[in-house]
Amino acid sequence: MIRIAGAGLAGLATAWELVKRGSEVTVHDAAEPGAGSVSRYAGGMLAPFCEGESAPEDVVRMGRRAAAWWAEITPVTRRGTLVVAPPRDRSELTRFARRTTGHQTVSGAEIAALEPALAGRFSQGLFFAEEAHLDPRRALRDLAALLQRRGVDIRYSTRAPAQVDLVCTGGAAQVPELRPVRGEMALLQAPEVGITRTLRLLHPRVPLYLVPRGAGVCMIGATMIESGSTRPITLRSLSELLNAAYALHPGLAEASVIETGAGLRPAFPDNLPRLLRHDGALHLNGLYRHGFLLAPAMAARAADLLISGTSHADHRQRHTA
Repeated sequence: MIRIAGAGLAGLATAWELVKRGSEVTVHDAAEPGAGSVSRYAGGMLAPFCEGESAPEDVVRMGRRAAAWWAEITPVTRRGTLVVAPPRDRSELTRFARRTTGHQTVSGAEIAALEPALAGRFSQGLFFAEEAHLDPRRALRDLAALLQRRGVDIRYSTRAPAQVDLVCTGGAAQVPELRPVRGEMALLQAPEVGITRTLRLLHPRVPLYLVPRGAGVCMIGATMIESGSTRPITLRSLSELLNAAYALHPGLAEASVIETGAGLRPAFPDNLPRLLRHDGALHLNGLYRHGFLLAPAMAARAADLLISGTSHADHRQRHTA
C-alpha cells in the first residue's frame, strides 16, 4: 500500500500513475473535495511551446505529453493558442516569437479566420496549433472519480498519518526554498464575444491570458504575480485584468464577472517542480507555474521512484527530465 498526503493535482496525478502500474493507493486530504487545492484557480493551459518563452527546453519536451495524458481522463480542447499584441507592443510579439518554437506567424486576416471575434483588432500574431486547454476543476473531479472507480481510497477531511510515502500538500509541506506565489483570476460570462481557444495578450505591464470554459464563460488571469499576500483580489489588480481584457476585445467590457479568486501557489525559485526527499518522505511540489502541463510527467517520475524505492536526495524536474 502506498500512502499519499494531499488530494490536489500532484497527489491525484501520482495516484493515477501508481494505479496504472498495479499499486494499491490511499490518498489523505485534510480538506473537503476540491476545497484545499489551489489548482482550482489555474488556467488549465496545456501550452508547452508558449511556456518555452521563459522555461527550459525540458518543460517544452515533457509538456508535449500532457494533452494526450489528460484526454484519457477529462475533455481536452485542442484548438491551439493564439498570441497577439497591440500595435504599440509589437516588439513583445517579436521577442516572444524569437524565444519559442512550434508556432506560425499569422496575419490579421488569418487571426480573423481563427477567431472571428478578433477581426480587425490585430494585424499580426503567433499561432501555436498543437497546444490545448482543459477545465481544471472538472479535470480534478474527473481524475478523482476515475481513481475511486479503480479502487483508490481517497480520504477527504482526514489528516494524513505521520508516516506517508509521498507528500503533495503544497505550501503546508514546509519544504526548503518553497515560497508562495500569488495567482489571481476572474471568470467572466461573455456569450456574445465567442472566443474558442486560449488567447495570450502580450503587454509589458499585464501579460494576460484568456481561456474559454464553454457556455459563454471564460477565465482571465495574469501570467505571474510575485506576491505572498493572502488577501482577496484587490480592486487595482482586478481593474488591471479587466482593462487588459478590454484591450483584447471591447465586448468583454460588457461581460458579467461571475467569480474572482486569489490563491497562494507553491513555487521554487526557478518556478520548476521538484521531487525531493525531506523529513523521511518523498515530496512532489512546486507545480505552480506549469501545473497541469507538467503534472503527468512529474507524477510518472514520482511513481517510478516510489515503486523502485530509489532514495536520491533531490530529484528536480530539470535533472530528471
